[in-house]
Parts: sequence; C-alpha cells; structure tokens
Amino acid sequence: MNPLKVGSHTVELGGLTQRYHVRGRGGAVLVAMPGGPGVGWEYLRMPAVEQRMTVVYVEPLGTGQSGRLPGHPHGYTRDVYAEALDRLLDHLGREKVFLLGHGYGGNVAQLYAARRPERLAGLVLYASTPVNGPEHIAETSRQLSQFVRRNQWNPELPAVLDAIRSLDGLADDDRLGAAVRGLFPACVAHYWARKRELGPLRARLRMTHVSGLDAVGLPEVIDDRALLPAIGVPALVVTGCYDIYGGLRWGRELHALIPGARLLVLAYSGHIGHVEEPERFAEGIAGFVRGAEGLVTTVPARHVVKVPQLGEQHAGSYSSGRRPAPSAT
Repeated sequence: MNPLKVGSHTVELGGLTQRYHVRGRGGAVLVAMPGGPGVGWEYLRMPAVEQRMTVVYVEPLGTGQSGRLPGHPHGYTRDVYAEALDRLLDHLGREKVFLLGHGYGGNVAQLYAARRPERLAGLVLYASTPVNGPEHIAETSRQLSQFVRRNQWNPELPAVLDAIRSLDGLADDDRLGAAVRGLFPACVAHYWARKRELGPLRARLRMTHVSGLDAVGLPEVIDDRALLPAIGVPALVVTGCYDIYGGLRWGRELHALIPGARLLVLAYSGHIGHVEEPERFAEGIAGFVRGAEGLVTTVPARHVVKVPQLGEQHAGSYSSGRRPAPSAT
C-alpha cells in the first residue's frame, strides 16, 4: 500500500501503533509534528499548504488514537518522539522530507534535525523555542500580561484566565480539552474580532493527558542553545507577533542561532498563524521549500557540537507530577 496515499494510516513501532494522516497531493513531502504535547493533531491542518505539497500529519504516540507507552502518561520525551519520527520516515520511504514542528513539536523537530540531517531536505520551526523551564515561563507570563492589557475590558477575559490557571494538575482528558478550549482566545491575535471564523476550530480542540515527565518521573529539560548551531539543513523559523508561547523573542533567537536560517514573521498572528494568516503562511512555506529544493550543498554549521544520536540517550524507548505549562503547544 502506498504510505503517502491521501487518508489515515498506521505503522507499527516496536509494538506500538503510530497513526499519521496524509493530505494534499504531489510536490514535496512535508511531515508535520503537532505541539502540546498531547493536543489533537487536527488543529494543525494547513489546507493552504496542502494545495501546494503533500502534508503528513503525525498523531504522536500517547495522543489521540496512537499507541500508549506502558508508563502512560509519563515517558513521552523528545528522545521517544524523535525515535518514533525516524521509524515513520523509514516507513514513508522517501530519501528526504521537509519537517515542520509546531510548539513542542518544534522542540522535537530541532533535536531531530541536529541528529539526523541526512534525512531532511529542510526544517520549519513554527512557534518553537530554544528552551523550556523558568526562562520560558517568565516570558510567557510577560506576553500574557500584554494580552490581558489589550483585552482588559472584555467580559470574557476572566474565563480565559481561569482556564489557563486550571491547567496545572489536570489529568483527565475531557477536562484538559475543556481547559484548552477555554484558553484558546489567548492563543490567537484577535479572537473576539474573528469569533465567528475561529469559533468552530476552538470547539473541535481536544487534548490527551501527557505529563511532561520522563519514564522515571523527572521533568524534561530543554535548552538547545548549544545544539542549534549544529543544525546543517536549510531552516525556516516562523513566528507570530502576538504569540504568547512561541513569539518574537524566541523566533529571533532561533533565527540567530541556526546557520543560514530564514525568518518569517506573521504580523497579525498569535500561536496558529496557519489559521490566522493562511495564505501568507502557506506562501512562506512554499517559497522556502522551492528555495531549499534548489540548494546543492548542505548549509554549514557554525560550530562542531557532539550531538547524541538516536538510541544513545534513550535505549528501549518503546518499552518502557506536574503538567507542563501551556507554553509547549
């Protein structure tokens, strides 16, 4: 069976079932890793991009109808997701693909690009960040304060803030989904001005509880500032001016750290520019793909950095607290 036929597919990964979904026809193949971790893949649908290339949407392990680790909801680290991604690319059978990661999916994608550049024609880091933890939480809080000031007279604002506060400690999928739908206005630039347009997407959002802890119960720590200069594939960084989670500060930092990277700033978007500015987003992706396909040499890395390869840090990935801040999505 053609693994790139339009529709939904499964592939077995060490005893776990990985689902993925193919949309679009022809052209380059763009593999899209959603964020969260735990947000249902459907929010990342990019119809304007699908008109220009084939898009493979990953339904990550631990999420939706994909398989669960034995220690679920724990153990879903970047090492696990990167290893699963590697096996999925084996299954797709393409020599090279373009890889897009959104939010936490961008954290996975940048790690994978540093480890396995030979498998990628290009990398799109969309609303990604170089770090998580206290520094990222502080910046998210600053951006959230700006969101509050812009909307201080809106009677629906308190409900949005209540939804954000409710995330900490939630472990029930239905309640998590309700919280994500509740905080959704903070994820976009001008939700209430576009409520009729954006409301249906908000109503469809769903969430699976993924703890953000590794297999032994420790929080996953991300700081890729030393890793990013080792990325040696063409890269595009996409960021929205109103994104409180993966906004301009982080987009500019990623752009500065990755050799030869391009930066696409979406002036009227928050965290989901593919929905808020779909044509500009799609044209940016398509232009990047056209340019990357025309390259005949690998982008040189600025520094030589020892990058652990798949399997070195997380042997037996498939055999194996606190919920991460919503900044990961």
